Amino acid sequence: MLKKKSISAGKASLVLFLCQMISALDVPLDLSQPPTITQQSPKDYIVDPRENIVIQCEAKGKPPPSFSWTRNGTHFDIDKDAQVTMKPNSGTLVINIMNGGKAEAYEGVYQCTARNERGAAISNNIVIRPSRSPLWTKEKLEPNQVREGDSLVLHCRPPVGLPPPIIFWMDNAFQRLPQSERVSQGLNGDLYFSNVQPEDTREDYICYARFNHTQTIQQKQPISVKVFSVDSLNDTIAANLSDTDIYGAKPVTERQPVLLTPTGSTSTKVELRGNVLLLECIAAGLPTPVIRWIKEGGELPANRTFFENFKKTLKIIDVSEADSGNYKCIARNILGSAHHVISVTVKAAPYWITAPRNLVLSPGEDGTLICRANGNPKPNISWLANGVPIAIAPEDPSRKVDGDTIIFSHVQERSSAVYQCNASNEYGYLLANAFVNVLAEPPRILTPANKLYQVIADSPALLDCAYFGSPKPEIEWFKGVKGSILRGNEYVFHDNGTLEIPVAQKDSTGTYTCVARNELGKIQNEVQLEVKDPTMIIKQPEYKVIQRYGQVSFECIIKHDSTLLPTVIWLKDNNELPDDERFLVGKDNLTIMNVTDKDDGTYTCIVNTTLDSVSASAVLTVVARPNPPFDLELTGQLERSVELSWIPGDENNSPITNFVIEYEDGLHEPGVWHYQTEVPGTQTTVQLKLSPYVNYSFRVIAVNEIGRSQPSESSEQYLTKSANPDENPSNVQGIGSEPDNLVITWESLKGFQSNGPGLQYKVSWRQKDVDDEWTSVIVANVSKYIVSGTPTFVPYEIKVQALNDLGYAPEPSEVIGHSGEDLPMVAPGNVQVHVINSTLAKVHWDPVPLKSVRGHLQGYKVYYWKVQSLSRRSRRHVEKKILTFRGNKTFGMLPGLEPYSSYKLNVRVVNGKGEGPASPDKVFKTPEGVPSSPSFLKITNPTLDSLTLEWGSPTHPNGVLTSYILKFQPINNTHELGPLVEIRIPANESSLILKNLNYSTRYKFYFNAQTSVGSGSQITEEAVTIMDEGKMAMASRQVDIATQGWFIGLMCAVALLILILLIVCFIRRNKGGKYPVKEKEDAHADPEIQPMKEDDGTFGEYSDAEDHKPLKKGSRTPSDRTVKKEDSDDSLVDYGEGVNGQFNEDGSFIGQYSGKKEKEPAEGNESSEAPSPVNAMNSFV
Repeated sequence: MLKKKSISAGKASLVLFLCQMISALDVPLDLSQPPTITQQSPKDYIVDPRENIVIQCEAKGKPPPSFSWTRNGTHFDIDKDAQVTMKPNSGTLVINIMNGGKAEAYEGVYQCTARNERGAAISNNIVIRPSRSPLWTKEKLEPNQVREGDSLVLHCRPPVGLPPPIIFWMDNAFQRLPQSERVSQGLNGDLYFSNVQPEDTREDYICYARFNHTQTIQQKQPISVKVFSVDSLNDTIAANLSDTDIYGAKPVTERQPVLLTPTGSTSTKVELRGNVLLLECIAAGLPTPVIRWIKEGGELPANRTFFENFKKTLKIIDVSEADSGNYKCIARNILGSAHHVISVTVKAAPYWITAPRNLVLSPGEDGTLICRANGNPKPNISWLANGVPIAIAPEDPSRKVDGDTIIFSHVQERSSAVYQCNASNEYGYLLANAFVNVLAEPPRILTPANKLYQVIADSPALLDCAYFGSPKPEIEWFKGVKGSILRGNEYVFHDNGTLEIPVAQKDSTGTYTCVARNELGKIQNEVQLEVKDPTMIIKQPEYKVIQRYGQVSFECIIKHDSTLLPTVIWLKDNNELPDDERFLVGKDNLTIMNVTDKDDGTYTCIVNTTLDSVSASAVLTVVARPNPPFDLELTGQLERSVELSWIPGDENNSPITNFVIEYEDGLHEPGVWHYQTEVPGTQTTVQLKLSPYVNYSFRVIAVNEIGRSQPSESSEQYLTKSANPDENPSNVQGIGSEPDNLVITWESLKGFQSNGPGLQYKVSWRQKDVDDEWTSVIVANVSKYIVSGTPTFVPYEIKVQALNDLGYAPEPSEVIGHSGEDLPMVAPGNVQVHVINSTLAKVHWDPVPLKSVRGHLQGYKVYYWKVQSLSRRSRRHVEKKILTFRGNKTFGMLPGLEPYSSYKLNVRVVNGKGEGPASPDKVFKTPEGVPSSPSFLKITNPTLDSLTLEWGSPTHPNGVLTSYILKFQPINNTHELGPLVEIRIPANESSLILKNLNYSTRYKFYFNAQTSVGSGSQITEEAVTIMDEGKMAMASRQVDIATQGWFIGLMCAVALLILILLIVCFIRRNKGGKYPVKEKEDAHADPEIQPMKEDDGTFGEYSDAEDHKPLKKGSRTPSDRTVKKEDSDDSLVDYGEGVNGQFNEDGSFIGQYSGKKEKEPAEGNESSEAPSPVNAMNSFV
């Protein structure tokens, strides 16, 4: 059995395709068939009275149908009305209104009938009504005078139009009046005020009605509204009453909600299935009530419920019977609530369950027409045959009516007819035409031959086989021209002939054959299927976070079938990319330059081919510094604290981590902002500690990972009350600038630290352990006070206290200062020097009495200098050096001394004023040390076996020189060092001739000086003895090369290779036979010189005599390593350049080797011999 499958509602693409296929079951137009209505005007047809009326009625059939019309149930004779014409080959009526006709004269119910010899089809009843846009009736509108806070309704009452007009309110300037929760327009067009305010006063409340069908707008007369405030109302009453009258309007009072519409506590609403349900509640009250909707005993339908007009209107789309029930609106404000229940009943005009479908039967077949509809109330089903009620239609013995079904048995050709099913109830009707066509036709395949279908792998393939035949043909499918019938679960065979391959693979590609057969014949058709590789995005765009004004790129790299041409489209938030040059679309990427906040969103890469489409999306998050906070507010103001609150600005996609609070003191430092505190980013209030007598302003800065926001606008100013100072000056010091004064200094208080006006300082002092009473002075606007006439360097107790007009600060703490210092009076005594080595000495001294220091002891200074070098009597400029030893230290080290020298030193005590007198000079000497390197070493006068050395004495002998040490050794060509020779030279010598050296030899020399302490650092030089003559030097180099291992190995390899070559040549020459050498010479007077073969060491060969073409350089022997008989592999022509030798008839060689002489290299290393076979071989090595 073939597997049949109905069209699945879950496969949208298949449904669309297969629904299109259903038309393939229609009767071809070249066959007889009853009429079918193909186009008609809507049932309720509202026309523009200024334009011609066109009532459509189109039908098809064979033979072509004729048309007739009824109007209001009676025949409409169009021939008798000059204003009415029917289009050729059509049933469409055109009523000429523009040439004098009146649209109102043609109102009515029209019905079209299309008829041919096989039946008659009828249209719906088409109700023609001209649209109307009447003017407003004139009425006298009184001004509306309303007390502030009361409710108000401005009635529109538009004229009744067809269709109903669209209502809106505007002013004289044609500007829409603003609406809100307080003021809004109802569904009936009235304007409702929940409570009026003084700003509602105006004289141009105008209701407009727009009639879309005629494109006209009608205007109501302006309505005036005047709102009286309580204060103005009291003034008016007072002006009209005497002083003895009691008068006064009540103040505006808050009121609980009252519903303005609908009225009462309950109401009902009937709506038809599939329509939009609109329920409305508008309430009065002060404050303005808020509306909430609920459904009693259930939930509001998800995805179909919407709230409009500030939640005053509940909108449910596509209602069904399940939406029936009680809906409650609740209006609430702070004083109470009001509610209204609307009972909703959903009725239904008839709707199809199964509409009758055309029936094609062959003579003798059976069939049924089914007409099933539903509605609320349930519709009545009635049948007509060719437009006539079936009860009075001509009888047909093959027909039987059974309620909503007509049963046909053993039909004959005369059974052909058009049947109409009418389903109606009080809310409407449905009318459907379905014909019964009795035909005897062999199968036809309507799908074009060799139609090509292309699908993507792993997706469904639908191969069409639209057919017709009567009786209905059986359909079979084959793969390939001679393939077997297709069966099994991998295929689905649809009733309309379509073959479905649910999951097409690459091997599904090929030719498919559809065969249609019935009892009258058989026909087949071939279609082609190509399965393509799917399009894939192998590199998808990725989520990106980018800072504002940065650059970002999204990648979209694709892979696709080579026969398909993809197109790539980029979308932003499912819309086209902005028309902005900052967006650069490349082959496989999208780049956005200079990113802004508007670029934030989802970017989608869509790849389309003719067969498939793939997409990938990524989100771009644009981050930036946060926007500044706003709405700063100060609350809870106290003398020493205040609460600051603010509203954060937009964090710009990067969470706020903290807020920084700064303050400005407008009293003392206007324009200067100081850090106050900071709080976490989740906090928007902070309690701030304040200081007295400061005019505070605050601002807040938001911080996120990107950076700091701009500062917020400053808060209101807050001036704190004055108070005594809370603190005293800091960093109080007493230091004398002269031996007889005391300078007292301090850091002044900041302006906000003064706590009040009149800031001053009370400066107090007394000599420590001498005075009992304090001496005080009050100063202002200074941070220093000088006390004169003090003893030299004595301690004082000092304190500085702040005060202002309200009093003193707390008692300050005391500090110890000293009067001015003077220079020390005594030099250190008992200075001793201990020489440790030639460059280091240690000095000792006795401390001076503290009283003689006359100041703060800072330390001791040691002055020392070199008097002379003991090895040289010449004097030079004396440079004194100074070492300072901090504190009361009584010894120190003197580094960096020169050996074998005489030094002097003295010691001085140091205080804050300066240095005291120097101690007597102390003389000490340093011992000998090792000398420095000789000042130079020159090597001159080279000969075959001697070199002359000259040198200079050390720059720093550091003692008495005892001798010089000379060491030297030869260096060969590979830079290897030979044996080391050492010579000791008297200290008074300055040159030396070294003899008995090797000629043409490089020597390295090491030279240094000695004292009794030891040897100094050495100096090095290199020199070479001269050569005897050029040949000797060359011979020496040749001998050196010949003794190298690599050269010996190379020569052995060359000799072995030549020996093997000669043996091979000898064996081949003695094999017998004659070589046509002479012929080859004649044919190749100047043959190309062939290189030696790389693979087997043999030489190149001449070309075959038959082709008379010389071989190219680098030609090789045949792959089987055989040599042709006529080839001469042992020819010596190839050994060298320009060979003039000759050969005997048997191929033996006669004559001399000759060759062009090579130019002798400059180094003389190359041989000047003529090239021999050995030399030729060497050239290849």
